[in-house]
Amino acid sequence: MGHVLTIVSNKLKNLLKTAELPGIRLCMAGVGLLTTLVCVKPACALSSANIPLSSPVYSYLDKLAGMGLITSDIKGLRPYSKAEAARLLLEALKSIAGQDVAAPAFAMELVRRVRELLPREVSLQAHPEHKPPLVDYNPVSALRARYVYLDGAPRNYSRPVFIRGGQSAFGFIGGTLRPLSDAGVLYESGTEGTPLDENNNGIIYKRGNNAEIRLSAEGYVSDKASALLEPLLQYSPDDTRLLLNRGYIKLGGGGLELEAGRDENWFGPGYRGALTLSSNARNFDLVKLSSPEPLDVAWIKRWLGDVKYALIVSRFNETDAGTPAHRRPYFIGAKLAVKPYTWFEYGINFVRQQGGPGFIGSTSLTDEIFGGGNTNHNNSIAGIDLRFRVPWLRNTEIYGEYAGEDSASFWPIVESYVAGVYVPCLTASCRDDLRFEFFWGNPMLYTDFKFPRGYSYQGMTPGHSQGGSAQDFFVRYSHSFSARNVAALEYFHTDRGQEGRVPVDSAGQYDPLNGVMQAMEHKDAGRISWSLPIYGDVDGQILYGLEKIRNLNLVAGAVRTNQLATFELRYRY
Repeated sequence: MGHVLTIVSNKLKNLLKTAELPGIRLCMAGVGLLTTLVCVKPACALSSANIPLSSPVYSYLDKLAGMGLITSDIKGLRPYSKAEAARLLLEALKSIAGQDVAAPAFAMELVRRVRELLPREVSLQAHPEHKPPLVDYNPVSALRARYVYLDGAPRNYSRPVFIRGGQSAFGFIGGTLRPLSDAGVLYESGTEGTPLDENNNGIIYKRGNNAEIRLSAEGYVSDKASALLEPLLQYSPDDTRLLLNRGYIKLGGGGLELEAGRDENWFGPGYRGALTLSSNARNFDLVKLSSPEPLDVAWIKRWLGDVKYALIVSRFNETDAGTPAHRRPYFIGAKLAVKPYTWFEYGINFVRQQGGPGFIGSTSLTDEIFGGGNTNHNNSIAGIDLRFRVPWLRNTEIYGEYAGEDSASFWPIVESYVAGVYVPCLTASCRDDLRFEFFWGNPMLYTDFKFPRGYSYQGMTPGHSQGGSAQDFFVRYSHSFSARNVAALEYFHTDRGQEGRVPVDSAGQYDPLNGVMQAMEHKDAGRISWSLPIYGDVDGQILYGLEKIRNLNLVAGAVRTNQLATFELRYRY
């Protein structure tokens, strides 16, 4: 571990020399103190690659937690590293060994499958006295090949929206924090991406036949460093391209890990979406300091419980070059996830767009720190999330996330919500599960007058896939015939424009004199999928989705029906 800290220290020195973003140097300077707190004793920190957010490993671990075999899982900060998933698996095995009765056959199936997918990490976590090879690699650690047929087109999120004034924090705290005179029209922007296929790393499929291949290769230096390379080859009717979907180097592990490269991230307990950071947009090029496993520090565990954290620094893509709206902001994201009891988890989320080209004039220190002023050069979203597990109700989980898009006098206002219920064991066999999730997006969510394109990256929001001024109800039922043979049925209803509608002209621009009032958009959609083993470590999945949209893009009378069909093969994914 000492070698890792030396490398991390040198890396941070270089970052401090080159940091352009105000505040990064201060954040990085605190790493020395954090390192001292986290690494007060030699730790068996295992460096490992991250598990893709679309991997079934997460559902396997959720099922084991639903059976009461895992209690230390923290869901508000993902992706899991392979070492963290192995730690959770070993916890399940320990729970099984301590039971007076034999574990259910389904539980043993899940355990075997996770062990098969994580052989290196399970072996090294179970036997820390065994040192791995100095240099090791796996040229094909995972593979996903997908065919997609799309009959339809995405919704357009770019539109004017009315922002009301006279707001208070939570609707009642602080009086009129936003004056009535601050009411006005802002512009939401971006695209849905691909209908019926959200949270796919910003990959957009076109109408007709599409195909893609994702190949992952991993490398390791003992237990101190790891690297992953995941190129993606995509074919669509009008283009073929090769891009890097994920690729990074990681140093350390356990309670302190430094990652540099391109990767996906998710803040919050939601399944269909998260308010501050999700896998909906393209993956960022980032530097990330985090704890892939809960901190192993006695006083922290005694006073707080299990704790994970993440600090991310990145920069968004350039937009509107050559115009007054030219922007290329930096990005800061921070997450603290705490689990003081086996049945309760809470988290604090924060993301910010900061500075970049296009700003004129000076700003005050207060506005830069807290935002919500007239001179600040930033746009922040911050909030909290909660998750409760109810053991006497078959470990049913109740969770919620709150976030404020803006602030006034420090208080967050313009609130949005995600709330859900997950029943991992709908039946005694635990082969059936049910989830309900609700999303409420304020009209101001992901908008900001200082950043004309709002909170977007490569044209898509890094937050909830349904965007601002939207409400979404989502239900999912699945049945596991075996660990790898799973059928699922999903339904969701989405409304856009319950609040914030304005009169627009024929081009969709705000026109209070001659415009026609926007109509409320309604979407009803369903998906059915079936995953099953094909041969060896190869699994297959077929999926079909159908949706009907009324008043498409808030235009009265516009109707569209979209269909999506996919077939994919996954190798150790």
